[in-house]
Amino acid sequence: MTVTPAASVDSPPSRLVGPDAVLAGLDDEQRAAVLAPRGPVCILAGAGTGKTRAITHRIAHGVLTQATAPNHVLAVTFTARAAGEMRGRLRALGVAGVQARTFHAAALRQLRYFAPRVFDGRAMPELLETKARVVGQAAAREHVKLDRTGVRDLTSEIEWAKSAMVEPDGYPVAAGEASRETPLPVDQVAAVYAGYEQLKRRMGVIDFEDLLRATIWAIEDHRDVGDQIRAQYRHFVVDEYQDVNPLQQRLLEAWCGGRDDLTVVGDASQTIYSFTGANARYLIDFPRRHHGAVVIRLERDYRSTPQVVSLANEVIAAGQGVEASVRLQLVGQRPPGPKPRVSHYPDEPAEASAVATRCKELLRSGVSAAEIAVLFRTNAQSETYEQALADAGVPYVVRGGERFFERPEVREAMMLLRGAARAAESDAADGLPGSMVDAVTGALSGLDWRPDKPPAGGAARERWEALAALLRLAEEQVAADPFSAEAAVGLPRFVDELAARAAAQHVPTVEGVTLGSLHAAKGLEWDAVFLVGLAEGTLPISFAKTPAQLEEERRLLYVGVTRAREHVWLSWAAARSPGGRGSRRPCRFLPAGSLPAGVPGTAVAPAPKPAGRSASRSLPTCRICGVALFDPTHRKLRRCGSCPANYDEELFERLRTWRGALAKEQKLPPYVVFTDATLTAVAELQPSSEAQLAEIAGVGPRKLTLYGEALLALVAGADPASLVEPTELA
Repeated sequence: MTVTPAASVDSPPSRLVGPDAVLAGLDDEQRAAVLAPRGPVCILAGAGTGKTRAITHRIAHGVLTQATAPNHVLAVTFTARAAGEMRGRLRALGVAGVQARTFHAAALRQLRYFAPRVFDGRAMPELLETKARVVGQAAAREHVKLDRTGVRDLTSEIEWAKSAMVEPDGYPVAAGEASRETPLPVDQVAAVYAGYEQLKRRMGVIDFEDLLRATIWAIEDHRDVGDQIRAQYRHFVVDEYQDVNPLQQRLLEAWCGGRDDLTVVGDASQTIYSFTGANARYLIDFPRRHHGAVVIRLERDYRSTPQVVSLANEVIAAGQGVEASVRLQLVGQRPPGPKPRVSHYPDEPAEASAVATRCKELLRSGVSAAEIAVLFRTNAQSETYEQALADAGVPYVVRGGERFFERPEVREAMMLLRGAARAAESDAADGLPGSMVDAVTGALSGLDWRPDKPPAGGAARERWEALAALLRLAEEQVAADPFSAEAAVGLPRFVDELAARAAAQHVPTVEGVTLGSLHAAKGLEWDAVFLVGLAEGTLPISFAKTPAQLEEERRLLYVGVTRAREHVWLSWAAARSPGGRGSRRPCRFLPAGSLPAGVPGTAVAPAPKPAGRSASRSLPTCRICGVALFDPTHRKLRRCGSCPANYDEELFERLRTWRGALAKEQKLPPYVVFTDATLTAVAELQPSSEAQLAEIAGVGPRKLTLYGEALLALVAGADPASLVEPTELA
């Protein structure tokens, strides 16, 4: 019995198309890809060069010349959308019966069919649709406390390990070798990973990585199963081969069984998922691993204008590492278009406003909203652009993420801020004024958010950035209206402003400008693309440290540029908030010739002292690297965000213990005594006198009088209990 695929229910009857018609309209390189003899074929296909056209026409030509039976072909993709597109194109070419599926869909179909043989007469174990709940249970058993974001990041890390075929006991070494930025200490990740595997076995379920491993096992350890699958599928095509991970590669090798009728297509310059386990070396080393492989390069770009193509080539030209060894030089085939525009702005709201204005101009000129995209490095950047587009009356949709005010952490923060606003009004009535920005910081600390220490892990970092965006909005309000600096005045206004923004951005839209991350944009294209936030620390992202990580950030920008057909706008802001002194540098990957005249280059010049001011009024600088400090939180810490924290953790915990006991006795929220940022500054600077303590922003004369003696005693090593009456600690 063979695994004969049933025709799709929506497949129309095949119409007769001759082999010559399949070759019509192809360029020389595409035709070479279609006509390459059976055997190992590697198609290096740049963005917009017609890779899907080449591989579908190759399959169709083989079927129509009867060199290949359609039911003997397995074409593997990475998304269901890509698989569906491939099937649709094959039907249009008169070819039905070819299996085009994702790795997981193909494995699931095979394992279900052979389950009685593989699992001793039993059905295939139930497939676990999401790992998060079981990972959370495993973490709880290991006494690891995680919120929902932490569970997501830990789940992603376990998925990476399983995709890399790393077992729990080998995880610590593998994570170190791969320079993983782990959400927990590696021994804790390994323990939770082991517990997760145990829980799955008890539940009798398998996850998606287990699905691939079980299919490999079925093929390699059950000869009859392997023989039958290999008799069914004799010709393999793999799309986006640069995104294959070790587990998927092992499955592909099991399917092939040593045979070499394999066509792969990919572009190493579009490798942007290595953090999930993708490894471009399988594509790069294909000719070495497959003796006699035919290698074809598709470099004629039919998507973008020559101007866009030229910019893309410049961005990737300086790339290094193994991916650069097979770099493609795109050649634009379309008529000339507008020159890419590179702009800089004083702050992020100004940048977003300019983007929204330009979007309106494009809409008035006849460009559809669905053909415009605004792309950024992290989803947390979306809020500024959501607001700017809403203010400009431009409809938008958010791709690959929630709208800013629909994010769970933002909703929780808004609830805490409403409570903080009521508390601030009450405090003011009691003669206890407070800072509006400190009040916001304190409220956010109720969500375990700390301004000085962005966490590791993608989801946790996105959550941190979203809450940081709320603090920046508060700082912008104070900068625009100094009268709102006092919490009792400013905080209610701030809460009302957030509610108004949320209402404006929750209006449903049917078609709109796409807002999305660069990762979510992969495989898509638009007439006009805005690439925003192109400043050091954002792109490349601040936690990209190794050369390989930095090169992946370059490839992200390359992918962003190649999404555009005609219009590309690239921009960055010198400061986050209005009124801030801009010290940001433009993204290092922008070609030098594209930068507008007069903008700062890659070196940061020392901040000049303002004329007529004394040295005591000069701009504070980072005590570690000497860079000028503009962010209020960084000024408080006397350290820029990119320099590592070096505070005494034991002292910080003693400070928090003392603050909690005092706040409880005085019936105040802890942040009213001191915010976490102020306590962090104390723990970092460790002042030894009232004069040094007074230099820390957030202390002030009143708090110095009330709490200065206790703070200095704690720095000197005092026990918090000795500074609060025993009844107060009860």
